[in-house]
Amino acid sequence: MPQIDYKKYIEVSLDIRFGKPVIKGTRITVYDVLQWLASGMTHKQIITDFPQLSEEQILACLAYAANKERVIKVA
Repeated sequence: MPQIDYKKYIEVSLDIRFGKPVIKGTRITVYDVLQWLASGMTHKQIITDFPQLSEEQILACLAYAANKERVIKVA
């Protein structure tokens, strides 16, 4: 299964949440979604609490984090 193209769903703008990556069309940060997942919330629970989000957007947040982990270089 190919990884979702997070660039379709995630944007960074200095005008929104101080330049943190957010889900396009919202003020919900990638960090917010990752924290909810880390605290044990399911995708369904997140979408119930934030109906403007979709399954694809949640997966895009995970893909974004995975890509960041891949490109981080340790000194």
